Amino acid sequence: MQIDQARFVHSFVEDLRGEADAVNRPRQVPGYCYSAVAPTPVRAPRLLAWSDELAAMLGLERPAGRGPGADLLAGNLVTPSMRPFAARYGGHQFGSWAGQLGDGRAISLGELEARDGSRWEIQLKGAGPTPYSRHADGRAVLRSSLREFLCSEAMHHLGVPTTRALSLVATGEDVIRDMFYTGDARPEPGAVVARVSPSFVRFGNFEIMAARDEHDNLRALAGHVLRRHYPELGEPSEAAYLALFEEVCRRTAVLMARWMTLGFVHGVMNTDNMSILGLTIDYGPYGWLEPYEPGWTPNTTDFGSRRYAFGQQPGVALWNLSKLAAALTPLVTGTDGLLAGLETYRSTYLRAYGEGMFRKLGLAPRDPEADEALLDGLHAAMEQSQVDMTLFFRGLSTAAPGLMPAEGSPEPAFRRLVAEASYLAPDAPEHAAMLDWLGTYLGRLRAEAARPEEIRDAMLAVNPKYVPRNYLAQEAIEAAEAGDLSRLEALMRVLRRPYDEQPEHAAMARKRPEWARTRPGCATLSCSS
Repeated sequence: MQIDQARFVHSFVEDLRGEADAVNRPRQVPGYCYSAVAPTPVRAPRLLAWSDELAAMLGLERPAGRGPGADLLAGNLVTPSMRPFAARYGGHQFGSWAGQLGDGRAISLGELEARDGSRWEIQLKGAGPTPYSRHADGRAVLRSSLREFLCSEAMHHLGVPTTRALSLVATGEDVIRDMFYTGDARPEPGAVVARVSPSFVRFGNFEIMAARDEHDNLRALAGHVLRRHYPELGEPSEAAYLALFEEVCRRTAVLMARWMTLGFVHGVMNTDNMSILGLTIDYGPYGWLEPYEPGWTPNTTDFGSRRYAFGQQPGVALWNLSKLAAALTPLVTGTDGLLAGLETYRSTYLRAYGEGMFRKLGLAPRDPEADEALLDGLHAAMEQSQVDMTLFFRGLSTAAPGLMPAEGSPEPAFRRLVAEASYLAPDAPEHAAMLDWLGTYLGRLRAEAARPEEIRDAMLAVNPKYVPRNYLAQEAIEAAEAGDLSRLEALMRVLRRPYDEQPEHAAMARKRPEWARTRPGCATLSCSS
């Protein structure tokens, strides 16, 4: 079925109170959960990229490059079954309350029913202004849209809970953007990405209702989320609201553990960028650890405080959950149940992160004190040796099991591993701590009951060879801007199988090249899109 022939349904719109004023002018929208709004047509829609896997799940066929399908995915075609809207939410941005925010450039078309009966909301990002656009134009550039399309699908194939991306469409129009807010605004090609998720409800949807004392809307929103996404928790009640919060805490903890074990940095963990379903949402200035550096963030807006740096992410998620807890207080009696949810986050994160790291190392947890010391030593050694996190664990997956039955010194093999993964010189003195740690680790590995080949295969299954590195994305962006989509298509093919060797594509698994170390779009990004 072509998407322009699909029938959309509308649980969010039907369950919640929305304003019918479809005038796309920025304004405060008190008393409503969403605004009805129509996408703004663009000059020349053209399909650039399509997720075949996601489309198959939704029962959709790939549309032609130009035509009704591309028109719909750009916002030029609104079919009779659609009821497009922009959601109202608030949020804490960089630790401060920002008031009303909302979908400033995202317009939801409705939900499609997948082959398995599940419902998925289709949202166009970059489809024009809404009442929540404030001073912006509601558009998005190709650079940021391609990055979101790429990373959404890559994260899914890595096994990370995430929103998805169905399509990337060029608009045929330029958008004026100042990439680093330096006064150097210039035209860039525009694009629209179709994002897909069971729901785009965020912590901020609840925050704005609580902040404005809209307790009826707050209760209705909680009821919608319970009935549509957590029916196993029961009908809306105080007990169900507390159970909902605890489950959101649990899912968020698992998500943070996945980010941290893979070396993913979101870059802008505002509360309006936190999913009520525990999904990775809003791919902006993200990045992947190349030299292991807990204080690294790709977001130039955050260079002053590094609030959202890699190592800060688990703590920020807890802080964000505390703001969600505060927003839910009008629905419950006392705070004990909400505090219990926050404790669930802490315990779940520690357990999930520890288990994830030990799977990466091919080890079974043994003694809590010794296990903690082993991981602490690893983190310190990775930082000191400046190893590429992805390359280090992938290399370790084959190097260490191969040494389990061997006699003689493992040092030559470990030196090769460190040299291949590190951004320092092979003989740098900073490698001493890593070499010492590897010796300790090998002793622990040799005590495992499993055979070396079993450990190797298990490690390869959790330590990816390919991740969407920023320099690879930037190369694909520059080629796409010049009309060449082959780099994006090749990169997407590789990222669909991130744990496979794919030797013909080994160049995409190399260390970040020196030219990309300080290049905009590779090492430095911003929230501009």
